[in-house]
Amino acid sequence: MESNSVSPMPELAPIAEFDKTPPTPPEDTLPMDDLPPPPTTVTVQEEKEKEAHRHYEDENEWGCGSWFEYTVVVVLASVLLLGSLGLTLFWVIQYQGGFAWRENPEKQFNLHPVLMVAGFITFSGFSILLYRICRCCRRIYVKLLHTVFHALAIPCVAIGFLAVLDSHNLKQPNAIPNFYSMHSWIGLVTMGLFAIQFVVGFFSFLVLLCCEGATASFRAALVPIHASFGLTTFMLAIAAALTGLTEKVMFTLKDRYSSLGEEAIVVNTIGMTLVALAIVVAYILQRDEFRFRAHILIRSGDL
Repeated sequence: MESNSVSPMPELAPIAEFDKTPPTPPEDTLPMDDLPPPPTTVTVQEEKEKEAHRHYEDENEWGCGSWFEYTVVVVLASVLLLGSLGLTLFWVIQYQGGFAWRENPEKQFNLHPVLMVAGFITFSGFSILLYRICRCCRRIYVKLLHTVFHALAIPCVAIGFLAVLDSHNLKQPNAIPNFYSMHSWIGLVTMGLFAIQFVVGFFSFLVLLCCEGATASFRAALVPIHASFGLTTFMLAIAAALTGLTEKVMFTLKDRYSSLGEEAIVVNTIGMTLVALAIVVAYILQRDEFRFRAHILIRSGDL
């Protein structure tokens, strides 16, 4: 054998075929069920509504003491509103002989205190408290109920006013003069403010809702004015009732009033009920925590 001969090349191993099986996923890969959901698109309006809802819940998280206070004063105001009307009815029927129309002017007069208390105090008082009582209702429904209660007061006030005019003019043998006392002056001012309140409220808060976008700022500016004059009208109605009761017992009981008989006690009880009602209603209205705020949960298009 020659020394410079080249040894043959070793045979190469056959090339392995490509493995087509998928690779095993690493152990730390999370399954699809555990992955967080893809981000969702939230509009600016929805974000504002959620923020308003959270703000409303934070402001209205009342404790037991707040709920107890709210329940006590609202129930007390309702009892006083109904109690003042009930006591007036009892006084007129038990001590003044009931009701009549023009055939008996003295009994026709008895319609005046009952209807005026019903319209100016009971119905108007509940219409004011609706914005504190109906906290879970939509604002438009509260406005409608507010208008209904004021509308119920209108015929009561009108018939009560006609009753006192007829009873004075038909009094025999001599007619009683009209509009000379402090009671009548306060009553006229109360009726005037009530009429203005109803007309302005009906026009601005119901009629103008047809074009709410253009009148929103105007209606918002009228809210504190309307609320202030509403409370003023209610307080004037109580003042008119107190002066009217005093005037009536002075004319009918005269010297017997100082002896404090049964009728005098009933009349004084009615008066103290009205005083307590004025205090409770004023307290409820000045408590900002009792204010109706559910409207921030409703879109502006629903108002």
